[in-house]
Amino acid sequence: MESAVSLTAFWIRRYAVSYLLICQKTGDSALVDTPGEASKLLEQMKDTNPRYVLITHNHFDHLMAFDEVRSKLNVPVAAHPLDALPSPPDILLNDGDTVSFGNIELKVLHTPGHTPGSICFYTDKYLISGDTLFPGGPGKTRSPEALQQIIESITTKILGLPDETQVFSGHGDPTVLKKEKEEIAIYKSRSHDPNLCGDIVWLTS
Repeated sequence: MESAVSLTAFWIRRYAVSYLLICQKTGDSALVDTPGEASKLLEQMKDTNPRYVLITHNHFDHLMAFDEVRSKLNVPVAAHPLDALPSPPDILLNDGDTVSFGNIELKVLHTPGHTPGSICFYTDKYLISGDTLFPGGPGKTRSPEALQQIIESITTKILGLPDETQVFSGHGDPTVLKKEKEEIAIYKSRSHDPNLCGDIVWLTS
């Protein structure tokens, strides 16, 4: 899937589960995640000035082109220390850190649950949520403890963002945070099986 969204200060180009953020003024860019077909990712970046490769989490579908993209771009790779990558990152990102390129400043939100080192990137009412938050539910979890952790991450790190925040997740269409807040409130108002985990839908799980 390829798409492009023009925002106030930057472009977002999407290919598969990756996003390319481009400063409209300087052309500086950052690639978020490295799925398959490195050639297509690199093609998306050819008219930009690559500055970073940012990794939201270490699942295979987000890393299939990691080695080739890293070797050909020769820019710093940044990720959270709790998620091991095929080769160590150049920059370790922790909660509250910032990544700047051109006129864009991304705030790092550590949102464990889908993986221990899952992170999101926020700037100016736009959130790149990786596999932490999807339209209608959280990322897949492998245990009840992980489900509680990802809900805590979403509650404490994401739900405080402005209602009009546009959310760009690792899979599926974009969503608006106000809608997700309303659906999460409904989910939290109900009781749930203590063993619940896996693929959760706020309105039906």
